[in-house]
This record gives sequence, C-alpha cells and structure tokens, in this order.
Amino acid sequence: MLIKTHSDGFIHRASSEITPRSVYEGRRDLMKLLAGGVAGAALASWAARDALAQTARPGKLAALPGGKTAVPGAMTMEKLTDYKDASTYNNFYEFGTDKADPARNAGTLKPTPWTVEVDGLVKKPARYALEDLLKLSAQEERIYRLRCVEGWSMVIPWVGYSMSKLIEKVEPLGNARYVEFITQADPKTMPFVGSRVLDWPYVEGLRMDEAMNPLTLLTFGMYGEVLPNQNGAPVRLVVPWKYGFKSGKSLVRIRFTDKEPKTAWNKAAPQEYGFYSNVNPEVDHPRWSQASERRIGEDGLFAKKRKTLMFNGYEPQVGQLYAGMDLKKFF
Repeated sequence: MLIKTHSDGFIHRASSEITPRSVYEGRRDLMKLLAGGVAGAALASWAARDALAQTARPGKLAALPGGKTAVPGAMTMEKLTDYKDASTYNNFYEFGTDKADPARNAGTLKPTPWTVEVDGLVKKPARYALEDLLKLSAQEERIYRLRCVEGWSMVIPWVGYSMSKLIEKVEPLGNARYVEFITQADPKTMPFVGSRVLDWPYVEGLRMDEAMNPLTLLTFGMYGEVLPNQNGAPVRLVVPWKYGFKSGKSLVRIRFTDKEPKTAWNKAAPQEYGFYSNVNPEVDHPRWSQASERRIGEDGLFAKKRKTLMFNGYEPQVGQLYAGMDLKKFF
C-alpha cells in the first residue's frame, strides 16, 4: 500500500485547514459516537472527560495524576478497558509467555531505585534517576487505543509525556537517525530472561521522526497510578499507531544511533515482524489476520470483532511519516 501524497505531503481533510486540529478531531470523535446511536452516553462521556483531567484511580498503587493534554488525537472517546483486564492480560516475555504470567510473576521486579542511561549520538548524554525523569516535563493523561499483533485490542489511559521532551533535552547529533530502547534483563528479578524465546535484552527501536512525534509517549503510569510491574514499571514507551510489542517496557537505556536497531522480534522472526510494525489491516501477519480485532472486555457470546483502522486510527497524526513508502514491503 502507498500513502497518497501531494506537494505538501499527507492529504488531510479540508476542515483541518480552517479549524484547529485538536478541535475538529474532538468534534469528529463525538459525531462518530452520535452517529452510532449512543448520543446520551457520548455526551456524558464527553462532558466527564472535559471536566476531569484524569481517569478515576483503581486504588491499587501510588497515585500519578496526569493533566489534560493538548496533543491532537491523544484522547480517544472510546470506552476504557477495565483496569483488571489491562493489568492481567498482556505480554511481557521476561516473566513468561502466557498472558497471565506477567501479573503472576512480576512481583520480583524492583522498580525503585531505577536509572535510565541516555547515550549514543547526543551532545548531552546522561544517566537519569527515575525521580529526575518524572520531573523532566509535566505529566499528561493520554487515552490511547492499544492493538496487539495477535488480533486483540484495549483502550488504556496512560500517564507520561511526549518522548520528544527527553530527546530535546539530550540534543541529538545531526547523524542520529534512530532511537534504540533497551529493556532491563535481570534473571534474578525477571525469571524468563535467558529462555530461548528471544535474544535478551529486549530491544526496540524507532526512526527519529517517529520518536519525535508528539503521540510517542514516555510513560510512567496508567489509570492515574504508577505503572504496575507487569505493565512495564517504572518507565516504558507507548507508540499507539504500532503493534504493542514496539512499546518497550521497563527501560534502562535509550541510545541514539545512525543505524536501524536490531529489534527483538525482528531478529527472532524477520519474515513475521518488520522494523516498522505499523498497525495495518491490509498486511496480515502469517499467523493472524490484521483486518479485525477482538476488543478485550467485549467478549460476550454475540460480541462482534471490530474492523482494524489504519495506523490504529492515528492516520491523521502519523500518516505523513510514511508518505511514499510501500507499507507492504516496509511492514
């Protein structure tokens, strides 16, 4: 598939040229809900989220409130996934390969004290204590769709700030084209590190312009609280237009480089997992169709699968990053 372009790059709707994007996107989301016959619920949800800066806490961990965000597209109006589902059904192979394993086994992870090394092709390399990262920029709540390559999805309220804030702080050199994200690999606290599933440590990567996109979130919390161990405590990445495995958890190093990083799943099965791994309903995984998805929490007898959206519904915000690229080749 090719992204259509003109001389100005990605083609946006005409309304974006006369109305601030954050305003018209908000109206568009509301109109979609109204068109679906849920006017009362839509208006109530809209009013509630406009009045409150953050989601109600589940009361499980320390509070980490996030303020309202001005980033376009960063607050979907879809129903949130229940905290219990979001914190007990996920992949974190350092703690096992079953969906329930992270919640069952991640109690051994020690999220404090914690440091993140930021180095490579930057003017100001540094080792940041978690406390310093938390204070580097104002925390915001972002309600993102999460799409797993396995064909299921969630809607999660994350807390963090745009990765670009940290990037600007360390001042990348002109030849820094990629950012590599490295997860902790401690067999003493992560019992499945050393298994043959992957080559450890877990590594992910983004192109520099992807990392700089305001939707790319350096994440410290979810549901108004600090991250649970099983969801990538104490700091992780969230890239909402890519499949979930691109969002590295429990980060200990962020490295700037001039070469495309050798990422964990791409190394393990390059024919199945490309470097980009953008959500794309037109490019199937060899084992899973990507045309539709099962929303966790909508698992009733008559529940229908949802059609998967290009770039997970974030095409207006990120489509221009891939203008002219063959997304079947660069999957």
